[in-house]
Amino acid sequence: MHQPTLLAQSDAGDTNYGTAKKYRGKLLYSLEYNAALCELLIGIKQADSLKAMDLGKSSDPYVRVYLLPEKIKTCETKVFKHTLNPVFNEQFTFPIAKSSLLNSTVVMQVYDFNRFTKHDIIGEIRMQLASVDWNHVIEEWQDLAEPAKFEEENLGEICFSLRYVPTAGKLTVVILEAKNLKSMDIRGSSDPYVKVQLALDKRKWKKKKTSVKKKTLNPYYNESFTFDVSFEQIQRVNLVISVWDHDTMTANDAIGKIFLGCDASGNQLKHWADMLSNPRRPVAQWHSLLSAQQVNSTLNLKKKVPLAGKLPL
Repeated sequence: MHQPTLLAQSDAGDTNYGTAKKYRGKLLYSLEYNAALCELLIGIKQADSLKAMDLGKSSDPYVRVYLLPEKIKTCETKVFKHTLNPVFNEQFTFPIAKSSLLNSTVVMQVYDFNRFTKHDIIGEIRMQLASVDWNHVIEEWQDLAEPAKFEEENLGEICFSLRYVPTAGKLTVVILEAKNLKSMDIRGSSDPYVKVQLALDKRKWKKKKTSVKKKTLNPYYNESFTFDVSFEQIQRVNLVISVWDHDTMTANDAIGKIFLGCDASGNQLKHWADMLSNPRRPVAQWHSLLSAQQVNSTLNLKKKVPLAGKLPL
């Protein structure tokens, strides 16, 4: 692939070896703004010499991309196993007006994927878009920096397993546990429960929920839910997992949310694909929760599915 020669930054990165500032690797990305469509195109090309995060002196890298300050959409690349030099070649589109563009910052974070523990961040790039010359496509290498500690609002993580049996048309979701949930009460705790919702063709379809766990930010559930979903329907389904704080006096508050299925990306799409490629076998994975606003705007669900008589097969 074309590798621009205008920015040779690897020498600068080499000076970080053996110093207090650890070298984290570098990322090749592209930026392009389509003024006619009011769209920002962000290309994640490849990474090089990433820091090894696993015991085997390797990593399972993927890249998360979003814009600040709005952060209404987060995109993730595919996960590449056992490599420090992944070639992603993925492009993401963010709708944004030119006026908002000049006040925005693009954040590109490289993570190391772990199925059963929190994903470790390897490093990140933050670029203020007001400083970019939009008259031509930007394509450049940049060294990864230490991740910023201030802006990330951690909503918590959730672990659940998925199992699909095509012959029986059964989808089983087991909500296992959550940890480090954001506290929603004045006393610094929450009363969390999990809502499991299916959407078919972007329409709300079926939903179930767990029991409420009192005064905890690290609830353990191990509760199983089975849905009838035919093999034809599983290709058109999205699974929405949301964690809520139960409140007896006022409306329940959403702590965080994620969705998996045909319209998902990144880790969520990987978990869904792993389930489909391992029929009849439960596949468990941890996921970081996103804000409800972010998931809702990405998924954009319509009203409920029509009654059974009018339901497409």
